[in-house]
Amino acid sequence: MSLSLNDERKPAAVPEPPPGAEVITLGAGCFWCTEAVFLRLPGVLKATSGYMGGHIEKPTYEQICDGDTGHAEVTRIVYDPAKLPLAKLLETFWKAHDPTTMNRQGADVGTQYRSAIFYENDAQKEIAEKSKAAAQGHFADPIVTEIVKAGPFYAAENYHQDYYDRNKTRNPYCQIVIAPKLDKLGMDL
Repeated sequence: MSLSLNDERKPAAVPEPPPGAEVITLGAGCFWCTEAVFLRLPGVLKATSGYMGGHIEKPTYEQICDGDTGHAEVTRIVYDPAKLPLAKLLETFWKAHDPTTMNRQGADVGTQYRSAIFYENDAQKEIAEKSKAAAQGHFADPIVTEIVKAGPFYAAENYHQDYYDRNKTRNPYCQIVIAPKLDKLGMDL
């Protein structure tokens, strides 16, 4: 069932995580890429593209693209920690983007593309900090990923959700950027 143009422009619904699940929100450049990666990890129950870390309420994609809201493009990941511990999830995070470039991922430039881990509690913060320290050994340049307390999450418009899977054969960005990233990570295209 396809959505009307009006519904495509509305923010996506953000369901509550089921009992026992946890939430972490990650910024790793374009959320189309990040969402596509994490949807393929066993133990991830849901990945929602959206915005976090800015200073206005209910931003739109157009406002985010202007770079003036302070928000990052992020993916809110609901996962089962019994099947996918946060430390393991973050191993994929470090491999899926370049955490050493400030406000940039590939050709995408601006604060909205920054590398960030938005944690929900002190235990997640501790795991994120340990993971970052361990990951530094894999990079020649310093990791610039910010680790900050999660604030309000605003779901991106419906047309951004499941973007890769809905557009992989007709959108050049999906074919040129996302598909090679998934292939590099050994994930199903």
